[in-house]
Amino acid sequence: MERIPITRKGYEALKAELERIKKVDRPANIIAIEEARAHGDLSENAEYDAAKERQQFINGRISELGYKLGNADIIDPEQLPRDRVVFGSRVLLENIETGESVAYQLVGPDESNIDEGRISVSSPLGQAIIGKRPDDEITVQAPGGKRVYELVEIL
Repeated sequence: MERIPITRKGYEALKAELERIKKVDRPANIIAIEEARAHGDLSENAEYDAAKERQQFINGRISELGYKLGNADIIDPEQLPRDRVVFGSRVLLENIETGESVAYQLVGPDESNIDEGRISVSSPLGQAIIGKRPDDEITVQAPGGKRVYELVEIL
């Protein structure tokens, strides 16, 4: 069984999404299917087709979220080592070329949000900094070319 690393905050967000889908989205979709069915001929009923497609999406998402929650390995960032970068670590990086500093937290793919400073451990930068220590140099092949960072600090 594959364990899926996730922070407590990410776990709670997935759990909330699952509850919302089950209690709000799915019942609303059932009503939409019933209303579309009431319009008569289903063979040329676009509303019915759209509602059935939405139903398939909802059921698929419920299955996906159930799998992720069932296989979640909740990581507490406060209990992590501070001598090297691991899942959940918060890091301060400095772009060697520009001198610009950026802070990120390494999280799972479902939690990543660059605007909030959270990058996925499976991203190129995330993979490059796993296991690194302060003062290590990190080279990442980005779409715009190579970027070189220094790991300034594990926060």
